[in-house]
Amino acid sequence: MVMVCDACGWEYKVEEGDSDNGVAPGTAWEDIPDDWECPVCGLEKDGFSEE
Repeated sequence: MVMVCDACGWEYKVEEGDSDNGVAPGTAWEDIPDDWECPVCGLEKDGFSEE
């Protein structure tokens, strides 16, 4: 599954995670904290859509 930021197009890929911001590779989207934000533009987690 890939989740895409609605504002800037950055993609969250489960296999890659977001280790720069504390999300380990393999972390499912639903397991990411609700206060996590897009590392590029700062959009909140609920501003992402499934690709």
